[in-house]
Amino acid sequence: MSKARLIITAVVVENRSPSEVAKTYGVARSWVYKLVARYRTEGDSAFEPRSRRPRSSPDATAASTVALILEHRRKLARQGLDAGPDTIRWHLEHHDHVRVARATIHRILARNGFIVPEPKKRPRSSYIRFAAEQPNECWQSDFTHYPLADGTDIEILSWLDDHARYALRITTHQPVTAKIVLAEFRRAIGEHGTPASTLTDNGMVYTVRFATGRGGRNAFEAELHRLGITQKNSRPNHPTTCGKVERFQLTMKRWLDKQPAPTTISDLQTLLDTFRTIYNDERPHKSLPHRATPATIYHARPKATPTRRDDTHFRVRHDRIDNGGTITLRVNSRLHHIGIGRTHARTPIIMLIDNLDIRIINATTGEILRTLTLNPNIDYQPTGKPIGGPSRPYGPRKNKRPEPK
Repeated sequence: MSKARLIITAVVVENRSPSEVAKTYGVARSWVYKLVARYRTEGDSAFEPRSRRPRSSPDATAASTVALILEHRRKLARQGLDAGPDTIRWHLEHHDHVRVARATIHRILARNGFIVPEPKKRPRSSYIRFAAEQPNECWQSDFTHYPLADGTDIEILSWLDDHARYALRITTHQPVTAKIVLAEFRRAIGEHGTPASTLTDNGMVYTVRFATGRGGRNAFEAELHRLGITQKNSRPNHPTTCGKVERFQLTMKRWLDKQPAPTTISDLQTLLDTFRTIYNDERPHKSLPHRATPATIYHARPKATPTRRDDTHFRVRHDRIDNGGTITLRVNSRLHHIGIGRTHARTPIIMLIDNLDIRIINATTGEILRTLTLNPNIDYQPTGKPIGGPSRPYGPRKNKRPEPK
């Protein structure tokens, strides 16, 4: 039984004076009068405890501001963009000139059912972040898949600046190949300058270091070496190394999912061009200082440049001449056939490769079978010897038929 019930019962049922009841139960006499008056007005509901919440809250967030917060939340969510408290706070300050604390925005969103508490979620303060110090110090790249309206699979290739999270290029392909990676990389350089380094996964379009184990390079790797660009690759089965471009692709897909489904690859490219403008120039980035846009950060500092290196590529390769008397060598993603001669078929050899200068040695005897400077513009590298066997000597044929008598 509550104390309020005891006090009301003592006054109404026992007819005791309010002063005596207040003294007995150690409460203020005014409160006894208030409880009795409430009982005579409301009946049994007066026995229930009342909220201590003040009748008015002068410091409460204005209803118009609450409406703005909820409007921004719905609008950003419809567009497939980040709609968290930090982003909403940025939009309120820059578009509506209203300042609201992040905690206040979070409470308003939670009160209206837009945020579900996740007590087991790892706090962002525990994350370890790495970022390049300058624009163009490091470019990250990756490609992902996205379907058209009819289910046709399209691959999207992205180039992202590590320092500013600036989307350098976003292009659609079917599919992404090593030649396309090289072509798009050159176009990105033409627009934004040459980076000091690149960071990618170990896909064959970026590197062939796990493909053959023979130390070759594909066209993209050769281009990086020619320009003096440092190539960095993530460890196998460790995608968080390229986390920025992975997170960028997630943001991009969330935005695409909120748009009308593209019916052609051109429609998808048009959507991506629009997204690139929104992402770079309009959308605040929570990982950047003061939640600035990537374009602001990318153009705020001088850009890094490559460290020049000697353009050399030494390789030692062990192989065997095939039955046709040739061996194959891949240079800049192009496969070349080098003629040795059928007389050396199945001979084990050692190739000493210095860029395009090649020495081919018999691995058993040490004999030099051929030296050449590879012509990268043709597939077959001829031996220079005449085609066919030795010419027939002059003179009468031995099997010439005798003349009739």
